[in-house]
Amino acid sequence: MSAKIIDGKKVADLTIANLRKDVEQWVERGNRRPFLKVVQVGNDPASSAYIGSKTNACKKVGIDTDTTHLPDTVSAKDLKKSIIQFNNDDSIDGILVQLPLPSHLSSHDVIESIDYRKDVDGFHPMNIGRLSVDQPTFKSCTPAGILELFNYYSIPVKSKHAVVVGASNIVGSPMAVMLSRENNTGKATTTICHKFTRDLTTHTISADILIVAAGHPNLIKAEMVKEGAVVIDVGINRVADETSERGYKLVGDCDFDAIREKASWITPVPGGVGPMTVAMLMKNTLLAAKKSIYPD
Repeated sequence: MSAKIIDGKKVADLTIANLRKDVEQWVERGNRRPFLKVVQVGNDPASSAYIGSKTNACKKVGIDTDTTHLPDTVSAKDLKKSIIQFNNDDSIDGILVQLPLPSHLSSHDVIESIDYRKDVDGFHPMNIGRLSVDQPTFKSCTPAGILELFNYYSIPVKSKHAVVVGASNIVGSPMAVMLSRENNTGKATTTICHKFTRDLTTHTISADILIVAAGHPNLIKAEMVKEGAVVIDVGINRVADETSERGYKLVGDCDFDAIREKASWITPVPGGVGPMTVAMLMKNTLLAAKKSIYPD
């Protein structure tokens, strides 16, 4: 048996095409184009690449965007001042501060300073809290994208045992919440694991759905996966590769080639979850412009 590939790029392209139609209809009705403000602190190459993919998606969807670059020495006070200015600007619908931040800045404080009605990443405590009690909210983009993939490929979640490896506020924790909710996309029995979990295999081997977001290359081996499981690899890691022009290759948190022989469905890296994360950011930005979550 060889797993079927979950093609995140294909589903993201379809999502973006549909969003473009929605945006054009919104503008034709006399509304201004949605506007996404991106804030980058410093010049981390990976962050610059991520911002590039997000601004390219904005162009495809018809969302206006602009990036404010701040030096990596910016003080917490000055960064917050800029964010408050964007909060108060009615022409800005969504605000995204690219993570990670330099070590002297607290990502918690920065996220909390963003107006939750413009928090299109879905990281603000207000949005995370509303997610946990199943209220309308901006959903964290990566978990929301994974649920879109399940929906597109008709992969059932209800009554399945879903194991999430990685407990971050960005992916693991909101993913576990979404999977366990009493709604149409949830109703799974959920286990959340992390780097302090003892004997990880005893948990992963029982998963019908295994979602791995640990940031550790090839952490999950084939012997840790149940026959027929659905495997979602959120990890994206650079590992040295002398045969590559760049000197490295991108791999996930799972041993793709070996696990593919056991799983029923699997996401590749790259081309799996990543494109869906960006597509969901576009969706949240349009929702913010329409004030669909938080009406005035």
